[in-house]
Formats: sequence, structure tokens, C-alpha cells
Amino acid sequence: MQGLIYHFISDDEMLRISNRIREVEKTTAGEICVAVKEHLHFLQRNKPIHALAEKEFVRLGVNKTRDKTGILIFVLLPRRQFFIMADTGINEKVPENTWDAIKDEMQKMFLAGEFSKGIIHGVQRVGNILSEHFPVKPDDMDEISNEIIID
Repeated sequence: MQGLIYHFISDDEMLRISNRIREVEKTTAGEICVAVKEHLHFLQRNKPIHALAEKEFVRLGVNKTRDKTGILIFVLLPRRQFFIMADTGINEKVPENTWDAIKDEMQKMFLAGEFSKGIIHGVQRVGNILSEHFPVKPDDMDEISNEIIID
């Protein structure tokens, strides 16, 4: 049985997204994580998207990057919602409302049925901002998987 994600994105598109994350992270010390939640447990059903994103942020270790420069693009398929959450190192340098413009751009693509294109666009835009404020360091390591995390 295929998951809900396959109604929105193919294996090839998942690979393209992972490759884009890998490429973007070559220009920044930041870490980009894309997570897609296909199902909500009963106790999660009434929680707001930001609370669910916070839980995933911690569960996936995005909050454990060396310089607190992790960012999560969290997609909640059952509700057709998504949230961009940055760690404290990023939020100290980048206004939080920065992500709102990116969310709006992604939302337009999602509404047009361009789910993969929307995620790739979000990854690229987030990466551009991160590379501006957190350029890659000589000893930079890939701290978080570049694969889309599906739960």
C-alpha cells in the first residue's frame, strides 16, 4: 500500500528535493530538513500546526545542530498545511516573518498542484537566506539527513 505522499509527489521528485537540499547546503552552515507527516495520532488531531512542527523539530534533531542553524519545512498532509520553523541561531539573525513570504510562494505552487516544485522552491529560498547569514564553514558537516522524512 502506498502512502498518502504518493498522491502528491513521486519517487523521482523526492530524489530531486533531496538533491536540491544537498546542493543548497553546500553554500551554508545551515541544515535544512523537510518532513512530511501522513497521519495524525488521535491525541494530535486538535493541536495547531506550529505545535506539531515544534514536536517534529525536536524529534528529528533539527534543534541539535552545532550552531543552532537548523530549519524545518514541515508538511502536514492530512490537513493540507505546512510550517517553516527555524532554530534560535537563525532567528537571532533573521526576522521570523521572513518565512511568511516563502510560505506564501510555496502555497501558491501547492494550490496549483505543483507540490514538488513548491518544496524545491522553499528549500532554495531558505538556502539563499541561510547562505547569506551562515556561509559554509571549512569544517562544515552534514548534520541532518537530506532525504525527505516521511512519517
